[in-house]
Amino acid sequence: MNDERKVAVITGASQGIGAALVSAYRNLNFRVVATARSIGPADDENIVSVSGDISERKTAQRAISAGIDRFGRIDTLVNNAGIFIAKPFLQYTEADYAAMLGVNLTGFFHITQLAIAEMEKHASGHVVQITTSLVDHADVRVPSVLASLTKGGLAAATRSLAIEYAKRGIRANAVAPGIIKTPMHPPETFEQLALMHPLGRMGEISDIVDAIVYLESASFVTGEILHVDGGQSAGH
Repeated sequence: MNDERKVAVITGASQGIGAALVSAYRNLNFRVVATARSIGPADDENIVSVSGDISERKTAQRAISAGIDRFGRIDTLVNNAGIFIAKPFLQYTEADYAAMLGVNLTGFFHITQLAIAEMEKHASGHVVQITTSLVDHADVRVPSVLASLTKGGLAAATRSLAIEYAKRGIRANAVAPGIIKTPMHPPETFEQLALMHPLGRMGEISDIVDAIVYLESASFVTGEILHVDGGQSAGH
């Protein structure tokens, strides 16, 4: 309990960007609470794993409680968990709607409330969201109204949180990725997806991790939506 090392809570931490963020924050000497729907115990005593559906408040409660019980504090929350379903608007189902709102918005709401309540106790903290560059530039090739609805909500909430908590020592920022090379994209699609970015390539997981690590250290940056999208949001 007397250890003053900072503690980061990372959602969607079992694979991809989330798993890379766990490693990155450990490299920054943070202790980490890693939560995901399905995640096994960690070998590192400075990582505590919490499995569960982030759209359920009880999962958020268990994650924050685990951080306090094991490490005594919460300093950073990375809202990485998210669902992306690209469909023409009329093809979205009620199940699609419920799933995307549940993870992207309800999950954010529950765990962010609980984390900020802990951050306020020591007047310091940082909350980071993962949104999408599509919020700022709709693309006919990627019909994604529900992504814009939910991730756009996160971008707006980020700015609002930044202003509400600026004088309480808590920062809020977001990273808006382009298309990132993760297992959700089959390798045979990489060449075509690369062409959707002015820089002519897909993003790497490390590009997103580096952006979040930058924001972690950028003490004068709050309310920022940092586009890591190969130039997509600037134009075509």
